[in-house]
Amino acid sequence: MASAFGAEGMVLIDHAARIHPGFRLFTIDTEFLFPETYDLMDRVEKRYGIKIEREFPKLNPAEQEAAHGAALWSHNPDLCCNIRKVEPQKRKLAGLRAWIASIRRDQTSTRAKAKRVEMDPKADIVKINPLVDWTSAQVWDYIRKHDVPTTPCTTEITLASAAPTAPAQCFREKIHAPDAGRISAKTECGLHLPDAPAPLVQLPKPIKYGDI
Repeated sequence: MASAFGAEGMVLIDHAARIHPGFRLFTIDTEFLFPETYDLMDRVEKRYGIKIEREFPKLNPAEQEAAHGAALWSHNPDLCCNIRKVEPQKRKLAGLRAWIASIRRDQTSTRAKAKRVEMDPKADIVKINPLVDWTSAQVWDYIRKHDVPTTPCTTEITLASAAPTAPAQCFREKIHAPDAGRISAKTECGLHLPDAPAPLVQLPKPIKYGDI
């Protein structure tokens, strides 16, 4: 299972721990994450008794700046995301037969056609999206019901009724932007692109909101 420790990711982590303790969990550590995110990762390991597998970019921040200039996110966000997220994930998935993601169809237009079970064309392995038909309200109902840990940043984004009014610093983490005044219009880092084909199979028992 992959996670960036947002609300949906934390729901999946909590649910996985209930049905299969000791599950494997990996994350892409961009080295630009908030201290609150690293703190949450520590809490996840302690609460669920697992060790998070961390995958890092080949270039550290200093090496990236030397090779591509300062603040790469501001003048070439696609390259920045490719270096810090897409390429590390590609390396991680190369050793797996399937992976689980926490995307929902209503998050972005590019995810609107996501299937519960589909092929990941980039990695050529199965990709499973258990929460694909959940709403944000259902996600947060689960979090409150089961007292699932989150970061203050995640909570602030959720409480904001629209992205333009959400705290700018909370979006920095997604695009690695150290300057809160420069927030890119980019909504996908590339991990969940391109379009997926028809699903291979349907899960025998999909995760339904009322079941958990």
